[in-house]
Formats: sequence, structure tokens, C-alpha cells
Amino acid sequence: MRLGVLDVGSNTVHLLVVDAHRGAHPQPMSSEKSVLRLAEQLDGSGTLTREGADQLVRAVAAAKATAAGFGCEDLMAFATSAVREAGNSTEVLERVRTETGVDLRVLSGEDEARYTFLAVRRWYGWSAGRLLCLDIGGGSLELAVGVDEAPEEACSVPLGAGRLTRTRFRGDPPSRAEVRETAEWLAEQLAPVAKRLKRAGPPDRVVATSKTFRTLARLTGAAPSSAGPRARRVLTDAGLRQLIAFISRMSATDLAELEGVSPSRAHQLVAGALVAEATMRALSLTELEICPWALREGVILRRLDHTNGLDQDTPEDRSRRTGDTGRTDRHGARWS
Repeated sequence: MRLGVLDVGSNTVHLLVVDAHRGAHPQPMSSEKSVLRLAEQLDGSGTLTREGADQLVRAVAAAKATAAGFGCEDLMAFATSAVREAGNSTEVLERVRTETGVDLRVLSGEDEARYTFLAVRRWYGWSAGRLLCLDIGGGSLELAVGVDEAPEEACSVPLGAGRLTRTRFRGDPPSRAEVRETAEWLAEQLAPVAKRLKRAGPPDRVVATSKTFRTLARLTGAAPSSAGPRARRVLTDAGLRQLIAFISRMSATDLAELEGVSPSRAHQLVAGALVAEATMRALSLTELEICPWALREGVILRRLDHTNGLDQDTPEDRSRRTGDTGRTDRHGARWS
């Protein structure tokens, strides 16, 4: 079965085409990204601009055509914080559906944390014990902890790298005062979250996913992508502190020249590093292991579980369902 997965994030629209056979890990066949930076196209009232909506419609239409060209039997499309928080999200989603035929499902922050946790659990297996999973996106930070495939605690806080870059920094690079004040502010924001997660008990393995964490690990000496997904990559608190002292003095243009830094994300690297450091400090962590699987893989794996009859709706799925139409909330359709 060929499956297309379309991820509409705060920075990019990413289409992943996979060959998903029963009993096998999904095998990527194609990966295609469009840089939209939707979160930066919300106006002062939190509404996605006409230009932003136009770009989204074009990107979704192009992704649908690409997926069809690969012979995908289905296209699973979801959106995260940028669309979720737009004041006109309902209108934008209806326009996407009408003009492209694609139903975008908007994930809640907790859903993002749960799907990402599932991907991490499947990657490391049961021997990993109690997992603590962290993911920094453009608009939010997701955290989850547990010993099963579903986390005991899953939460999302509006501390994404793109969001903080827009709201906390005025200069490029940010001033020393902005960096210091943002670090102090993050500590305050994360204190209650850390308290909640620590109640679940100490983790046996701490794992981070997302492009932000992978980039930070690479800049502190982790193996490059050419070493393959199975290479062990870690991010330490000491390495991160040294990195922040270095990159916080660099402009986005200069950061984009560093090996492993994506030009489309260079402008938010400092903010992402500050979120990572504050999270590690709040949770008393000295080292994170980087997992190559994240939200997209979790969505795929959950869909395959439903397709193969290995899983049933969760209570969260059932609580979101409205009537017998098979639809979920106002934003989209079920994948089972």
C-alpha cells in the first residue's frame, strides 16, 4: 500500500510518500517540502492572511498531485499549531477542501505529543522502559512520558521556536538582554509543566525529536545525516550551553552557513536552543538522545494499526467524534 502523508506545519508543508506493507516498517519513497512559514503570516488579530491562505491552497494542491503521481491509495493530511491557532481556521480549511478536495485534520497539541510518543516507542521498543519524549516545533513544545504506547502524561505548551522568535526578539541577532530575559521567562513557563511530568516518575530513557533538536545535536558534534538513522546521536546540557553562547551572537544569515542548519529555519535557531536548554534545566536532564522518528511516523503507524485491525479508537478519538458520519471535530475527518 502506498500512502501519502501531508504535514502542514508552522514552517513547511511536507509530503512524505511511503510504501507501507503489513508487518513492515513504512519505507519512505519520496519526501517533498515547501517553505511557507504560515505562522509568520498571521496578522495582528491572529488571522491567516489571504496571501498565506493562497500559498497553503497551492501547496496542498501540488502535494496532492505528487501523491497521485506516485500512485498513493490515500492521502492523510494534517495541520498543527499555525492553522490550529488561526482565528479563521474554519474558513481556511473549508477553502482547502473546496479547492483541492483535501480534508486537513487539525491536530491538538496533545495529539501531537501522543503521536510523537508512539513513534518514539516503536523506534526504541519496550526495552527502553519509561520514555520521556520532547519535541520542539515552530509554534509549540510537546512533552510526553510513559511506559506504554500511549503516554501517561502528554502536554503541549506554546513555546515553539518560531513563535518565540517573533514575540521575544526584535533584533537579528537578538540582544543579550533579550536572550537573558527569554531564558528567565522560559524557566517560569516550564516550571509547572516539569512538575506535572515529574509526577509520572523518573524516565529510563530521554528522547528528543524534531528538526530543531537534530540541528542542535549536529552543531554540538553529533553524527551527520550521512551516517544513517541508526547512528546514536545525543545532545548534552554542557554542549548546548556552549552552543548558545556562540550562536546567540550570529545573524540568521551567518547561521544558515553552518553545516546542518536549514536556511529556512536559521532565523529561529537561537530561540529553539533556548527552549531546549530551559526544558532540560526544568526537568533536570543532562543528556537527550535524538530519535529519527517523530510526528509524521506516529501518524503513519497509528493509521496502519487501524488498517491492519491492530488497534481500536482511543477514548480521545471517541470523545471527538460527532454523530455517525465518521467525522471528528470541526476541523477534519477520521483516519480509521
